[in-house]
Amino acid sequence: MVRTIAMPADTNPAGDIFGGWLMAHMDLAAGNVATRHARGRAATVAVEAMSFLSPVLVGDEVSFYGDVVSSGRTSMRIHIEAWRRAREGDDMVKVTEATFTFVAIDDDRRPRPLPQTAQ
Repeated sequence: MVRTIAMPADTNPAGDIFGGWLMAHMDLAAGNVATRHARGRAATVAVEAMSFLSPVLVGDEVSFYGDVVSSGRTSMRIHIEAWRRAREGDDMVKVTEATFTFVAIDDDRRPRPLPQTAQ
């Protein structure tokens, strides 16, 4: 899980938080899950479609939650959801979700098998 605050520098020309900022944080959250699952380095190789359900506003607290949904010999799919909460409120609103594919890599950045317990 990753949690951060949306800041003015992260806005698009319309004043909402830029979608690329959300995707970058989702990739970081997915990378954390992938690294733990692979017990080492892992690289993003794909992201499935994203739909933005609700805008994120400056000052919102944004949380990113992820889980491994499947894994193969060297790769894993990680589903990430992004939720926002207004600084003064308690209600969480889902912003977007996507599934990221990662590949476990060795020191030479070549695919390596996932540990037996991770498959």
